[in-house]
Formats: sequence, C-alpha cells, structure tokens
Amino acid sequence: MAVSTSYLTFVREQLEGLKGLTDKRMFGGVGLYAGDVFFGVIDNDTLFFKVDDALRERYRQRGMPAFAPIPGKSPMLGYFQVPVDVLEDASALCNWAADSVAVGAAPHAAAQRRGRRPGTRGKTRQ
Repeated sequence: MAVSTSYLTFVREQLEGLKGLTDKRMFGGVGLYAGDVFFGVIDNDTLFFKVDDALRERYRQRGMPAFAPIPGKSPMLGYFQVPVDVLEDASALCNWAADSVAVGAAPHAAAQRRGRRPGTRGKTRQ
C-alpha cells in the first residue's frame, strides 16, 4: 500500500488545474481532496477516482478495475482505477477528477440541506 513520493508529486502536478487540491496520507495510501470533498485515493502508486453508477460504466468500458485494497476481499466499487492515458493527459485528468468531485460533493450538499454534517447519519449540527 505504499505511495512513492515521485508518484504523488506526478499526480499532484497533473491535477494542478483542480481547485483546492490537497492530499492526506492514510492507511499506507493517500487520500485526495478538492476542498473538503474526498474524491480519490492513491494506493501502490495507482490512482483511483470516486464513481457513481454512471461514472462506473465509463471505467468499466475502459476495462479498469475497482479499488481492491485488501487481497482476497471484494473490491470497493465506489472507486475505480484511472486509465493511464487519462493520467498522462493533465487536462483530461482534471476533467475526470472534477466528475469525481461532483460525485463526492453530492452527499455533502444533501447533508447540508438537511442541516447535518456529511457522514454523521442523523446527527444534526451543533
């Protein structure tokens, strides 16, 4: 689950056009954020973006696998590997990332409309 400094630097450079990009090391990988929206993960020097049903089909049509952080366990179908040709094209990568940010932002917007913090399931803001 290691992420090399050189790979992380490359991904960050490719995503320079994405507003509010930050990263955070976690569980041996790296989480990617646009502002407070979690939209991607890097694991074993491989980039995965968050998907919904529509985006998942885009990745499957390209033959990309789902994120499977634990060998022998079912993959996480909410994240799919970014195709190499997209990764190598900064403009395309930023567009794909923006789509994943929109997917990640949807629960935030819904929670805010209900007066809750994202991920709190029923707990209201204090």
